[in-house]
Amino acid sequence: MPENAAAARAHVVALLHSGFCEIDETTIDDVVLADVLLVTSELVTNALRHGGGITDFAAELADDGLRIMVADASDQPPVTVTHRPGEHTAGGYGWLLVCRLAKSVAVTVTGSGKRIEAFLRLS
Repeated sequence: MPENAAAARAHVVALLHSGFCEIDETTIDDVVLADVLLVTSELVTNALRHGGGITDFAAELADDGLRIMVADASDQPPVTVTHRPGEHTAGGYGWLLVCRLAKSVAVTVTGSGKRIEAFLRLS
């Protein structure tokens, strides 16, 4: 289980390396890789900051994409913060980014908190 977002990103990069041997411009587009790593960071960071800590983490290659699962100790769903046009405040953008970048996102309340699964295309 990763202790922080950097460790989770390293895990995902290692998984991608194992699935594609090399990660370069012929295997995964730079923007796609950046999106995958950003979603990984946001899910892990939100679990640490707002969810009472990570209780489970998994990443797997599936079909034409990557499935990332992060579970935490809170049963409260992620909050979408509404910002007024022109309002520039720190924070509150992570969940919006996850929802925008992932092909699908599911939040499941469990007996010990919640599990968030995001699926991102790798092509």
